[in-house]
Amino acid sequence: MSRFFIFLGIIYLIGAFYGFQAFRTLVKNPYLQILYGLAFVAVLVNVYIQFNHFDRSQGMSHSMGIAVGLFLAFMALGFCSGIFMLIEDVVRFFTWVFGKVFSSAKVASEGFPDRRKFVSQIALGVAAVPFLSLLYGMYKGKYDYHVWKHTLEFDDLPDAFDGYRITQISDIHSGSLDNKEKVEYAVDLINEQASDVILFTGDLVNSIATEMYPWKATFSKLNAKDGIFSVLGNHDYGDYAEWPSEAAKVANLDELKAIQKELGFDLLLNESRYLEKNGQKLALIGVENWGEGGFKKAGDLDKAIARIDKNDFKILMSHDPSHWHYQVIDHPYHYHLTLSGHTHGMQFGVEIPGWLKWSPVKYRYKYWAGVYEKMGQYINVNRGLGFIGYPGRVGIWPEITVIELKKRKNTVSTS
Repeated sequence: MSRFFIFLGIIYLIGAFYGFQAFRTLVKNPYLQILYGLAFVAVLVNVYIQFNHFDRSQGMSHSMGIAVGLFLAFMALGFCSGIFMLIEDVVRFFTWVFGKVFSSAKVASEGFPDRRKFVSQIALGVAAVPFLSLLYGMYKGKYDYHVWKHTLEFDDLPDAFDGYRITQISDIHSGSLDNKEKVEYAVDLINEQASDVILFTGDLVNSIATEMYPWKATFSKLNAKDGIFSVLGNHDYGDYAEWPSEAAKVANLDELKAIQKELGFDLLLNESRYLEKNGQKLALIGVENWGEGGFKKAGDLDKAIARIDKNDFKILMSHDPSHWHYQVIDHPYHYHLTLSGHTHGMQFGVEIPGWLKWSPVKYRYKYWAGVYEKMGQYINVNRGLGFIGYPGRVGIWPEITVIELKKRKNTVSTS
């Protein structure tokens, strides 16, 4: 951690130094210049202190989250403005060299070209956008809940389930939540959708079961006519915390499972249930976490479907969308709808529905937010209800998904 922090700190200071050149060009008051520089130093010192006292057995504290958020905001400010200053320095250098070599003696005798005020104005203007956006994301964006609605049509949907509504939530990350009023609003908003069933696709906590204690009363208010079903996400296993023994880690997971039961969640651990209506049924399948790369691979799809028929209409809950990509799409069984989360849309990006959807996470996950279709099978990747790491959201807002299942008539519609 210390080597990584030193490297990151050096990068941060380089950006801060170059960004300071723009501020100094525009603001001549030495006291304001000192204050500007001290703000960057204070943010760096604060995040160092937080990491130096970080106790993995207790999870990420709110003060550490704020420190990380401020660090990212100031780094964005320094780097975005610093890039302009660096480019200007390159131009100034070659202008000076050109003057020395090719210009008249009078021009050649002049000193290094001064910085141009308008370049500094552009630099700080551009840098202010990500800086203020990241601060806004910490202040308001993390609780700016959006309801996404999709209608999916299927040829073989049982008639009784035509119009059946599913509310999906994912990635609550209760250890990061810090505003009871906003979270209660989210729970009310979920219930207001009046769906037939609620499906939670993992990451109830950041690492430790006790993170859920302050929020049990709130989330126990969730209700749906056909119940609430859930699966585990990679954070639920406690792999990112330090434990005095393996037994303590197992006990933590057992407690988390018990908490889900307290909340009224039916936790599916590589198993299935049937939802029945008017004598017809659809299969609901839940696997434990299966993630590409170094993520836990506890999911066992074949075990989960042991009690269902190949011809059943199937809804699969699997936390990590890479599972759909690597194991589900080409599985001998046809999975009509898979529900995942995990990516959070990186909590940062740009979305204009129907026009643009971009986040850096797209370079890591092929399926990272919203509905995708392949080989007649759908997946919805929920952007998550909570947040972790950076304590905010910018452009990729916390999501509640409502999916209506329809019997296909003549056309296919996805909205």
